[in-house]
Amino acid sequence: MVSFNRAFLVSLFLIYSLFVIAQDNISNLNYVDPTIGGVGVILEPTRPTVHLPNSMVRVFPNRMDHLDDQISNFQLTITSHRLFKVFAFMPVSGNVDDAIWNKSFENGPEDLKPYYYQTTFEDVGNTIEFTPQERSGIFKVQFIDTNEHYLRIGTYNGKGEISTEGKRIITGTEIFATELNAPMKAYFYAEIDTDISDLKYKTVGDKNQTLIGIGNNTNAVSFKYGVSYISIEQAKQNLENEIPNWDFDNVKTNGFNVWNKALSQINVEGGTDAQKRVFYTSFYRSYERMVNINEYGQYYSNFDHSIHESDEPFYVDNWIWDTYIALEPLHMILNPVMATDRIKSYIKMYEQGGSMPSFALIFGDWPAMTGNHAATWITDAWFKGLRDFDLETAYEGIRKNSLDATLIPWANGPKTELDDFYNENDYFPGLHPGEEETVKEVSLPWERRQSVSVTIENSYSDWCIAQLASELNKKEDQQLFLDRAGNYKNVFRVEKGFMWPKDKDGEWIEPYDPRYADRMYFTENNAYTYNWSPKHDLNGLFDLMGGTNGAEATLDQLFREGLGTSKWKFWAEQPDASGLVGQFVMGNEPSFHIPYIYNYLGAPWKTQKRIRMLLDTFFTDNLFGIPGDEDGGAMSAFVMFSMMGFFQVTPGIPVYTIGSPVFEKITIDLPNGKKFTVIAKDSSNENKYIQSATLNGEELNKPWFTHNDLIGGGTLKLIMGSKPNKQWGSDLLNAPPSAMDYTPILK
Repeated sequence: MVSFNRAFLVSLFLIYSLFVIAQDNISNLNYVDPTIGGVGVILEPTRPTVHLPNSMVRVFPNRMDHLDDQISNFQLTITSHRLFKVFAFMPVSGNVDDAIWNKSFENGPEDLKPYYYQTTFEDVGNTIEFTPQERSGIFKVQFIDTNEHYLRIGTYNGKGEISTEGKRIITGTEIFATELNAPMKAYFYAEIDTDISDLKYKTVGDKNQTLIGIGNNTNAVSFKYGVSYISIEQAKQNLENEIPNWDFDNVKTNGFNVWNKALSQINVEGGTDAQKRVFYTSFYRSYERMVNINEYGQYYSNFDHSIHESDEPFYVDNWIWDTYIALEPLHMILNPVMATDRIKSYIKMYEQGGSMPSFALIFGDWPAMTGNHAATWITDAWFKGLRDFDLETAYEGIRKNSLDATLIPWANGPKTELDDFYNENDYFPGLHPGEEETVKEVSLPWERRQSVSVTIENSYSDWCIAQLASELNKKEDQQLFLDRAGNYKNVFRVEKGFMWPKDKDGEWIEPYDPRYADRMYFTENNAYTYNWSPKHDLNGLFDLMGGTNGAEATLDQLFREGLGTSKWKFWAEQPDASGLVGQFVMGNEPSFHIPYIYNYLGAPWKTQKRIRMLLDTFFTDNLFGIPGDEDGGAMSAFVMFSMMGFFQVTPGIPVYTIGSPVFEKITIDLPNGKKFTVIAKDSSNENKYIQSATLNGEELNKPWFTHNDLIGGGTLKLIMGSKPNKQWGSDLLNAPPSAMDYTPILK
């Protein structure tokens, strides 16, 4: 009897041990839900993109949003986040009539993973699966009927052609981005595992389409392909290198392993399953871009319209206005080598094209938005210790952007009369309501001058340039750019307490309501948001607001201020102002740092309160779980930082301010082999307030720590409670350093 009990206990122990091991081996991929945010609140939905991290091939089913029950096709890849799909692919069955060329299909339940997609079309019963490699992918189709079967392949952008070679090879060329005066070609080479029976061609609207007939004697077909921006032959080589056989499951397993490794770099404990789904889905989305387009030793650059031989990655697809705030800082922690390669790619683009890009896309520079944020990004990297790039050439490019190129939003080219005015008068002039535009380079009727935003954002990037000038011992430049860093003060109207447009005569523009942003004066947001945009001189900003007490009251009021009109009227003018709390806009990047400013004002408990409220309200694990445009990882990176409990308010200053972690333990495996751990003891929905803190066992009474603290490894321990400790971190002497005051510490 004793031996039986021992055997029984040993068995229980083994079973328990296996269970624990199994639990420990649960992949963070299990928490990824690509449908989160799949219905845009008022702007763009997220897409359940299937891809490998930072890779060329990115595929998702094409439909209006995730509530749409019809899929029209799958692109063989997207060339940029939300811009320019190429090569539409769809299996179809039936008689060749007008309907088959445009038909969409009702999809049933989907299996959605970062590395795999599967659905069955309910109206016809056919099943489709997809899994990717970096520059290639493979579809597997199962037909259930005896009709004629086709692979419908077409172009999205009108210009291009689809061809076949022999019985099992399909190739294609597509020209895109023609309307942006930067035409670019994409190519594919594909093979199928059954013979082509016939071909049919048709122009549908402005799209060229081809039906690749495969008869009715087969119930299954696999379609594998490579894509290229160099040639069809290179697309073939990409396919042969990555998918040499027809082993779909092997490609799928590789995808799982790649993603599992990437998402295992940060591990969390505690919190709810819903919070983990939000966190790891955000993690997955942070790897959509930038995209490496080097194709096994060479890449095509549309910045000089040439093919370059290189063994280094060449990264494109960066909306820097969106990504410098959180996405790029995230990858400087997780992937400093990749982060450096991205900057080196920008420098190459400058050398190839003559200007430092704004939005560096596959087809060239897209001069979107405002500011010179390549300067901010590069400065941030440099002072975080990322040094393996040519700083002198980078400096040359960002200096040229500031002094010799136009600052007009959505415009490229040399200086204009508006830029000369800015250089002489230290602010961008606005027009009065109804005043006609006189500068031809302001060509977009929707965007317009955005004069206040231009002034503030370039003040910040010029501060960043000053720091790099100091590093390069360019004393005259350093002083020039430090002086320009104060230009934001010229558009702050002290008696009104707001950023405010000025006309060419230096007079404040009237009438003007700070609630409204019609793109004459601001970028996507109004004065309530841009009041807080001089991240490089927060102490100077507080002085304009009447000191820290006045600034804190102004910040409080931001979250309480009414819209002054109905929501629909407000959003008709400011559609990007989504995720509203008073006049605070959670759904747009210029707001990300604002809740953390309480840390600079001696009220960290308010940061903790606001951040938790914003996360709980706007970032949920459902179709509506993204409050604005996600922008290819930009918003997701903010979510990750905030859920981990810290955020960088001022890129360019290697300092993180502390918020309120939603998990009880967060462990970051750093590339240098060390770990940085955040422990938030007793953290819960109720226990969101920090009671006390230690960093590496020593008492921490300030609401910030440095990048060196993080990459050096260690433990930040926070004791959490349900009521605010208003004393912790409240001494203004311990507030995070404001950038203009931080210059000596950078050295």
